[in-house]
Amino acid sequence: MVVYSFYVFDRHAECIYKKKWAPRPTSTGSKSQQVNGLMDGAPQTKALSAEDDAKLIFGTIFSLRNMVRKLGGEDERFISYRTGQYKLHYYETPTSLKFVMVTDTKTNNLRIVLHQIYVSLYVEFVVKNPLSPIEHPGGIGVNCEMFELGVEQFVNASLMS
Repeated sequence: MVVYSFYVFDRHAECIYKKKWAPRPTSTGSKSQQVNGLMDGAPQTKALSAEDDAKLIFGTIFSLRNMVRKLGGEDERFISYRTGQYKLHYYETPTSLKFVMVTDTKTNNLRIVLHQIYVSLYVEFVVKNPLSPIEHPGGIGVNCEMFELGVEQFVNASLMS
């Protein structure tokens, strides 16, 4: 399994943590080459910055989550979606923290894994840390070395092996 990236968004739609392991693959067609959704000969745009990428991810999960709730009712939950190049996994906590992991398409559902990251790493190292702020205004992210190290070790040990 390949893990491309991991994001944590707070209840104010701010990305408070992001980590990238591998770049997402670009799509290739059999007759023509596609790069970032554009066909050959079309003007190419430069790669998204990390902040723009996080905004795009949040916009996608926000839209899909709302669509699922409108079509299926309040009890329905958005868990993941898959494209030809990647699969996005989603977990939302009762306090509206959103945990998002982007992996390759062959990966099974990681909702339980995201819940474990929340319970065993985020709660233990960020929430219970008296030096960590309760809110993250203006995009000030999680600045906890133990959380970062724990996420890195957790992903490497359980997902990339």
